[in-house]
Amino acid sequence: MISEKEIKVLDINSEFYKTPAKKLMENAGKGLSDFIKNELKIIQKNILFFCGMGNNGGDGFVAARHLSQKNNVTVFIVGKENNIKTKISKENFQKLKKLNIKIYNIESIGKIKDLIQKSDLIVDSMLGIGISGPLREPYNSIVKQINKEKNKIKISVDIPTGFKTDNSVKPHYTVTFHDVKFDMDKKNCGIIKIVDIKIPEKAIRYVGPGELNVYYPMPKKDSHKGENGNVLIIGGGPYHGAPALSSFAAQRTGSDLIYIATPKKVAQAITSYSPLIIKPNKLAKELAKISPNLIVKELNDENVLIEKDIEIIKGFVNKIDSLLIGPGLGTSERTQRCIEKIIRLFLKQNKPVVIDADAIKVVGKNHSIIKNKDVILTPHLNEFKELTGVKLSKDLDERIDTVKKWAKKLGVTILLKGPVDIISNGEDTKLNDVHNVSMTVGGTGDVLAGITSSLLSKGVNSFNSARIAIFINGYAGNLAFKKRSYGVIATDIIEEIPNVLKQYL
Repeated sequence: MISEKEIKVLDINSEFYKTPAKKLMENAGKGLSDFIKNELKIIQKNILFFCGMGNNGGDGFVAARHLSQKNNVTVFIVGKENNIKTKISKENFQKLKKLNIKIYNIESIGKIKDLIQKSDLIVDSMLGIGISGPLREPYNSIVKQINKEKNKIKISVDIPTGFKTDNSVKPHYTVTFHDVKFDMDKKNCGIIKIVDIKIPEKAIRYVGPGELNVYYPMPKKDSHKGENGNVLIIGGGPYHGAPALSSFAAQRTGSDLIYIATPKKVAQAITSYSPLIIKPNKLAKELAKISPNLIVKELNDENVLIEKDIEIIKGFVNKIDSLLIGPGLGTSERTQRCIEKIIRLFLKQNKPVVIDADAIKVVGKNHSIIKNKDVILTPHLNEFKELTGVKLSKDLDERIDTVKKWAKKLGVTILLKGPVDIISNGEDTKLNDVHNVSMTVGGTGDVLAGITSSLLSKGVNSFNSARIAIFINGYAGNLAFKKRSYGVIATDIIEEIPNVLKQYL
């Protein structure tokens, strides 16, 4: 069973993985026609299609074309030809016009009753997934007329028009594509037939731009500062650049406010962007332009996170929507003791947390800190061993099983970084290979953590945040590689994040 949103994800990812929507529509319409011909034995009959203006209607156009070879087919479009919304539906409608098929449009709405009476089979291909709310006219009236007819076979395409409303088509059969959609049953859909439309296996198993397009929350026109996500990043110590890279990535992903709580020396470096941490000087100057947008809080110690800092950090709990902890913190004993208390503090207030880098070791020693909490862990292979005590197999399938098992055992989302990234919440699992060899450069993991925390701050759930983030990070890396080849550095990836958003949103 699959949700409407996940079907849209698959459609977009199929295109990304070289199976165009045009091919999927052809497979859907052909599958529908084969069901009617081969299983219902409908041959030399009068078949009436009601087709909408979107891709559901396009599926009907394809089926009508195939069925017209041995049947008398009539198509009623619920609109006019120039109202057809998608290119592929328009193309399939043009093919119908060249065949011996009677075509009516909304101007002939008064003939519907007569068309229904003359038909042997009625196909509802008006509205598909993605349409919600009560039916508008003329769909509302057409559905009522279809339902009045008790003696004709009725088939709905993918889902019945008006699905989950008070006025929906009551079909004898529903031919649905790829998988049954949520809430479909015999009562509201009749007998359900699943047609395989050949969505590529990679689009099913791997992430792509579909996740980004479907689940990224677009800002509302009347939103104001702070409504699109506030992030707190706790990091820095022996490694100055890590929390800065995470913060810039979170900014570029669209969060409104980014707070950084970090030791004094790191705070001073981030706010000044001296060439001590960013080279070359030209790049330091470019990044300095956006550093004023960060809200940097100096902690007590010059070099490391200490227990005294927790009092300062408590002041951020009610200001932020997500926490990222770990980038560049180091493994000082004092710091490690603080990490556990900070994570517990934020999780107690139901704030989602990304645990990265040096913080992973802490929760690996005490799983109760994160058990069944709203947490994303972002380990690489060695950090996964620190988290679980398990050395991962080189075999991908075995590795997938292990990650899924531990995600379920801990009740969290794990984003394992590797040659093939693995994202799992213990129930659902996705893979990613959108990246390149130049991304082994230091800082790319910090960028990924920043993107992930930004998405969490926007209210995206943990599993979706992780799979969107890994795609954005990898695709931005690929865009950077086209420009910089093997000279890519982490800040190049950050600068490409807006281009990924621009391309797929």
